[in-house]
Amino acid sequence: MYKKAAWFSAVIILLAGVTIFSAMTGSIKVGPLELIKGLITGTNEEVAVIRDLRLPRLIVSLLTGAALAVSGVLLQAVMRNPLADAGVIGISSGAGLVSLLMVTIFPAMYFWMPLFSCIGGAIACLLVYSFSWRSGLQPMRLILVGVAINATFTGLGQSFNYRGSYAVTSVNQAISSIFTMKTWADVEILGLYGSIGLVLSLFLISWCNMLSLQDKTAGNLGLRVTQARLLISVVAVLLASVATAVGGLIAFVGLLVPHIGRMAVGSDHKALIPFSALAGALLILTADTLGRTILAPTEIPASIIMTVIGGPFLIFMLRRSDRHHGN
Repeated sequence: MYKKAAWFSAVIILLAGVTIFSAMTGSIKVGPLELIKGLITGTNEEVAVIRDLRLPRLIVSLLTGAALAVSGVLLQAVMRNPLADAGVIGISSGAGLVSLLMVTIFPAMYFWMPLFSCIGGAIACLLVYSFSWRSGLQPMRLILVGVAINATFTGLGQSFNYRGSYAVTSVNQAISSIFTMKTWADVEILGLYGSIGLVLSLFLISWCNMLSLQDKTAGNLGLRVTQARLLISVVAVLLASVATAVGGLIAFVGLLVPHIGRMAVGSDHKALIPFSALAGALLILTADTLGRTILAPTEIPASIIMTVIGGPFLIFMLRRSDRHHGN
């Protein structure tokens, strides 16, 4: 109990510290007291710029990290696989591809990108399950199928970069993982749908815990396993898709954070889900803050920083999985 409280306290303190540092750091630098006073009074022009440009970016980073991390927790519960992640198995790339395709064909429907992203994420998730069903949803096959689908969708999405259309270029920038020029409208979209997904995930805690058991055992305890998997997957796709639509394509968040969470607070989803939301928000905000400050004024996308971190971590997880299975 004390260990969990210590970890939660540490993450909350770090999150508050990074949030304050991120708000104050950039091309415009202000002190904490000046920032707070300017936000309250609205008389400081520099703080007004921070409020209109930097704060939406900061909040989008936080919500994107929380949504992707919790999506990873839910997918890993459904698949009973610590390697499951919306980025790894293609949900994020599917969401990005369909939203890119639809908005390219129908530019006037730009503001429907979250819906298109959810459809794309659902298609990718359905394909992963369909191609893995005959093998009994074996964990490694799910991941391998997901990696293949992710590669396919990523390649199709990148092919749009070479068409030279201004509309395509604009949409491609919209789903990139650089949080520059995010607005309060983006915060409203991600805040609404992301909050719905995060709240729903809290109601799925008991189901996630029961899915850690064998299907027959969970069924004997009264759980409708198929329906539970379906509903949890829907919430996971919603979170990953809306995060992709607003925050861009970022891999490995749902892979790293739940694993760290299990080491910190255990496998009980009652603690794991809220901890992952906090830790995911901290991770993405830190990545974005580093990306825009380490080589300022040049920016490094958060997705690149996450790939540098996540690639070696995935190799570590695969090696650990091989040892667990005696290979």
